[in-house]
Amino acid sequence: MKYVVSWQPRSTETEEVQARSLQVFSNWSPSESTTYLQFLGRIDGSGGFAVVETDDPALIARDVAIFSAFFDMNVYPVLDIEEAARIGGAAVEFRQSV
Repeated sequence: MKYVVSWQPRSTETEEVQARSLQVFSNWSPSESTTYLQFLGRIDGSGGFAVVETDDPALIARDVAIFSAFFDMNVYPVLDIEEAARIGGAAVEFRQSV
């Protein structure tokens, strides 16, 4: 399953907190059962996104827990657009048949 993880620094972020978050990040590595397909930083410097693939959502919860001291984070389960469009099309067909 794929997920998009977004993060934004907590409003209380200071230079010391930012330095600590970078220190934690430099020593962190994802679980072997998790693939980070993309890591993206926002151009305005206020957060970022990761596209993550794993069969075990608890592994994402682990990573969120590690960084939750520094960031407000959201995790969204997602589908590839082809699959989402196919499901949406099937839903339209069903509604039209009723």
